[in-house]
Amino acid sequence: MSSDQWPAVPVDATDAADTTGTPHPREAIDASPTAIPAVDDASDKQLGRLAATVARLREEVEQAHAAADGRALVEMARGVLVERLRCGPTQAAKHLADLAHAADVTELELAADIVSQAAQDRLTDAARDFLDRVAHETPADATQPPPADGADPTVRLRTAESGVLAAGDTQTVAESLLEHALKPLDATAVAVWAAGPGTSLRLAGHAGFQPDEADQWHYVPPGVATPARQALLTRRSLWYPAWTANELPSIGRRGGPYGSRMAVPASTEGRIQGVLEVAWPRRQPPLSPQIRRQIEALAELVGHTLESLPHTAAQWPQAGAGTSSELIELADGLRDPVLLLRPHFGPDGTLTDFRIHHVNPWFKDPAGRSAAAVTGALLLEAYPMVAGEGGLLEMIEHVHATGEPFRAAGMNFTALVGQVPVTGPADISISRHGAVVLFVWRIEDEAARLARLLQHAQRLGRIGAFEESFLTNEVTWNSQLFDLFGLPDDATPTRLEQVGSHAHGDDAAPLGRFLRTVLHHRRPATAAFRLLRPDGVIRHMRIVAEPVLDSAGHLNGVRGAYQDISAQHWTEVALAATRDQLALSEQQTAESNRLARQLQHAIMPPTHGPIDAPGLEIAVRYRPAEDDSLVGGDWYDAIVLPSQQVLLSVGDVAGHGISAATGMVALRNALRGLATTGAGPAQLLTWLNLVAHHLTQRVTATAICALYDPETHILRWARAGHLPPLLVRAGEPATVPSLDGLLLGAVSEAVYEEGQVRLEYGDVLLMYTDGLIERRDRSLQESLDQLLTTVRRPAEALDQRLDQMLTHSSADTDDDTCVIGIHLRAPAA
Repeated sequence: MSSDQWPAVPVDATDAADTTGTPHPREAIDASPTAIPAVDDASDKQLGRLAATVARLREEVEQAHAAADGRALVEMARGVLVERLRCGPTQAAKHLADLAHAADVTELELAADIVSQAAQDRLTDAARDFLDRVAHETPADATQPPPADGADPTVRLRTAESGVLAAGDTQTVAESLLEHALKPLDATAVAVWAAGPGTSLRLAGHAGFQPDEADQWHYVPPGVATPARQALLTRRSLWYPAWTANELPSIGRRGGPYGSRMAVPASTEGRIQGVLEVAWPRRQPPLSPQIRRQIEALAELVGHTLESLPHTAAQWPQAGAGTSSELIELADGLRDPVLLLRPHFGPDGTLTDFRIHHVNPWFKDPAGRSAAAVTGALLLEAYPMVAGEGGLLEMIEHVHATGEPFRAAGMNFTALVGQVPVTGPADISISRHGAVVLFVWRIEDEAARLARLLQHAQRLGRIGAFEESFLTNEVTWNSQLFDLFGLPDDATPTRLEQVGSHAHGDDAAPLGRFLRTVLHHRRPATAAFRLLRPDGVIRHMRIVAEPVLDSAGHLNGVRGAYQDISAQHWTEVALAATRDQLALSEQQTAESNRLARQLQHAIMPPTHGPIDAPGLEIAVRYRPAEDDSLVGGDWYDAIVLPSQQVLLSVGDVAGHGISAATGMVALRNALRGLATTGAGPAQLLTWLNLVAHHLTQRVTATAICALYDPETHILRWARAGHLPPLLVRAGEPATVPSLDGLLLGAVSEAVYEEGQVRLEYGDVLLMYTDGLIERRDRSLQESLDQLLTTVRRPAEALDQRLDQMLTHSSADTDDDTCVIGIHLRAPAA
């Protein structure tokens, strides 16, 4: 880029006026019509002249500082020429002036180029990237405007570097960075934070912020989230396009309006020495990668400065951050395995690993190696599994970079034993002391593992152990026992003889027997009591104790345990109440079933006396269920009506128990009353359906209703969802053709079909309920076929036929069964 595009920064104040054509400050002020307003008053004129003088002197001071920084950069370039040309300082100065004149650039620009070519560092790369981007980027493509002063980035960065190197404190460093490198990027303030113990931060230098606010932010303790701390913990540059103090507080929050912020870690050799925080007064567009690299290069320069300036390190009183010998003494004094790790850098200067500098005497390698075999080795060589062990290596790098300590309990630690990974839980502690990382781990041994298991078992079982020594008069409780008694951990444990003071008064007698058995008879004993806790909670406890005797049989102490059995106690109480309730329910159920059985037997006895009907032989059988809980609603009826017709009916109410029995009584009696009207079987079932649907507790039932006329020998019948009757004629049984009819109570209105059968002399008609044939493992048709086979067997009398049907019944539901049989006898000769 040519010098007319990026005007040179003058070497001194007098040269600046000659080389750039800029008028003298006094002339500039006098020539400006608005610099000093024209007034008539003489005193105002004097004040105006004084103000102009102050402004001129301030500008001259600033130019003097810039010239001084420029001269430092020129002197660095002359030193490079002395080394490369093997000449003296005078020849080097003359050679630099000749080269600048020949190249048509200022000595400052040429000096910056010479230093950058000699250094080839991050500043050089940042400047070169920026120049390459500007050279190939059109204005329409530009995402970042060029610097406001138009200065060559190489000159700016190298001038800032020379100012930093010449600075004697970090405050001067901050001012130099802002003046020479960041102001051209429109930044108005900069803060240099030095990292301290526990990720604390101290304001090491600042520029552009109000002095009183800088005093308030001189120290940021650990735990306060700021942009600088976020950059420290994340170890990367953070850009805040619209920073607000309400979101993340930081210095400058009273200087609004708030603009953009950038926080960049300042590190050296993998360690973050501090953070460079840059502030813009207005919201900025996203910084280009080249500008970000320039700021990151400045942060690296800040990191080297924070490390090198002696007063910066002295601000932090770091306990344990002494010499290597002091750290070794500290590690050797710890009773856990300790590794002292030093950072190991690759050829390019990046952190690649950690070298084991020292192991303490308590070190025990999981793979069985000696301390000498591990000392001096790289961490990844000795323990390669840390690279993937839950990010352990990354955590060590994080502690080394930020200084934030790391603690973890029960973390898995894996070591290779003969190429076989062996994993075990370990307590890990990682901390940074100066440039050394202290890595401590505690692997559980067998005793610790058993103690942990015992502790978990006591916690799960709500058990607390105690031990009482009569020799030392000391009582020892574990932590679980304090929790059971509702006492704080620092409370005085209760002696065994005083446990009665914490118990319910009604439990004094069993506790007294317990104490006499243990302390007087010297035998193990147990007792249960109610514990009155200080918080008012009553717990049911069981105490188990045994005496501790010496060889002569003297009582030296007592040891034992308390167990909270409240859950068991209340479970037993609930079970007892449940058993009582169950017994009462069983008693009530048995009583209900007994009443249902008595009701059925009173209305329908298992056998029935002879029924006087003209020309008919009538027999009935009722077989109740064997289980009283299965008492159902089956019924039968056979009576002679006033019209001399014979009413025959069977039915089955759905369900079991007293409700089914009472429903059966209601339907049976209703049918008897309705039959006296002289209506036919279909009409009777229609009325009986209304009774079942409206006048009962929604009873549903199946039924057959038949009326036999002795004069015509005609049997009229209708069915409501019931099995059709059987007709045995000439010894051959057959099912009477079925009729349509819905079960009773299902709907409010139902229509039933009526059929009729003319009986012949010798015919037998059988009606029954489903308890006679129903089986769980076969269809209804198969059960009917089995019934027909049974009925085919010859029988001498009607009663014998009914008994035979019950005897050979294949039903397996243990349900009630009703059977009615009528036999039309031939008239006597």
